[in-house]
Amino acid sequence: MEPYLGFLHSVQVGKPSLVCDLQELYRYLVDDFVIQFCQDLKLRDFRVKSESVSRKRKGKREYLNDAETRRMMRELERYFESKVEVPLIRHGKRQRIKTLINEEALLLAKYLRSKSDQIYWTPRIAMVQ
Repeated sequence: MEPYLGFLHSVQVGKPSLVCDLQELYRYLVDDFVIQFCQDLKLRDFRVKSESVSRKRKGKREYLNDAETRRMMRELERYFESKVEVPLIRHGKRQRIKTLINEEALLLAKYLRSKSDQIYWTPRIAMVQ
């Protein structure tokens, strides 16, 4: 498989377009997580940093502080470990989100290599509560 040839994303040097296409299928999961996580953030959870905007100009940006960034990453990892109601390839009625994404990449690869009996590839979408 060539990760730089995509269907939705254009071919650009150094951009794995097929990987970007696949991530679009599950972007909503991360979007939902970020929206939920951000609802409890306070002003003190951010820090302001001065940066160069151009050679002669500086600007300020706000970033999540280090403690909250670590907490977000821990919660995101826990989120990817949560189970969804999508059958596993081999057996079982539930699986972890990260397993679903890995399996979907395998199913797409199998389809693209014409090693699947399917006429078309239909991604399995998870509903998270």
